[in-house]
Amino acid sequence: MSSSASGSASTAASLRDDPPLYQQVKDYIVGRILAGDWAEGARVPSENELTREQGVSRMTVHRALRELTAEGWLERVQGAGTFVAAAAKPQSEVLAIRNIAEEIASRGHSHAAEVCLLRREKARALEARLLGLERGATLFHSIIVHRENGLPIQLEDRYVNPAAAPDYMAQDFTAITPHHYLMEAAPLSEAEHVVMAVAPSKEERRLLEIAAGTPCLLLRRHTWSRGLPVTWARLLHPGDRYRLGGRFAAGQADS
Repeated sequence: MSSSASGSASTAASLRDDPPLYQQVKDYIVGRILAGDWAEGARVPSENELTREQGVSRMTVHRALRELTAEGWLERVQGAGTFVAAAAKPQSEVLAIRNIAEEIASRGHSHAAEVCLLRREKARALEARLLGLERGATLFHSIIVHRENGLPIQLEDRYVNPAAAPDYMAQDFTAITPHHYLMEAAPLSEAEHVVMAVAPSKEERRLLEIAAGTPCLLLRRHTWSRGLPVTWARLLHPGDRYRLGGRFAAGQADS
């Protein structure tokens, strides 16, 4: 088996239809936040409370809370508990949605993509809510590593609404990017971005070929086309290989 095929099999094996328990706890917490059950600044149940409520170990709950804190969903206050993070954290209001391949080409460099995962899955609570689907409905899931001159600079983990992009699974994403296809299939009308610094998981470090302790920049992107949710994506970049920026004219930020 080739190293590429081996990597794809490894990634797929780590993303079975039944997610690990810590991921189920994460989905539960984020689902409550998105549903408005836990507002900004609200205290979430303690590790002991979640352990009893979810029927899992405290270590599992601890990992879920730790990762949600790193991803910007929660804030942990020593001696006080864990709270829903403020939605108004500093973030870019003027962040263009660009094709990563064109962005790399503009620097005079070569782009290559490795498709680690491309398959149909059943929507979990989180993805179902974000994409306007019923829980258990079919969605499309892709994981792609984008390289610049051979070096991984972006790990794209994307969920797609089949109603918005029905031919997504038939695309060759080593030849075109998901961005290219989606902009034609479901022209963008609205997007939401959140940018934050995170600590990548072991699997993410492996795919990005970075050492433990390397900080990463995470861009969470949620898009719509004419009111229809299209995608929910996590775009992870090694902090020492990538940066986000923009330029705009006075008054453009309000347009």
